[in-house]
Amino acid sequence: MMTTKSKLSREDVLELLRRHKEVLRERFGVTEISLFGSFARDEATEDSDVDVVVEFDETPSWHVFFGAQRYIENISGRSVDLVRSGNIRKELRPYVEIDLTKV
Repeated sequence: MMTTKSKLSREDVLELLRRHKEVLRERFGVTEISLFGSFARDEATEDSDVDVVVEFDETPSWHVFFGAQRYIENISGRSVDLVRSGNIRKELRPYVEIDLTKV
């Protein structure tokens, strides 16, 4: 859990992810990034985590997956809920997809 809390807007988070997209691709094999949840809806509070759906160029090891998660936590100063698209539970998928904002 991240302890540093910063005031971030939807656009702030999207811009952070855009700026670091190439690094995420090169270091972790991330091919797609999308934002969902409270930041995507621009309803985030100081306690909100950053919800991100990612795809990788190949099935990531735990080390790679959690490395990408920690990287996004470090650049955002927030806890990150990182999920692969195929791992979104069926009953939650409609709620995730309605907010999904591709980076």
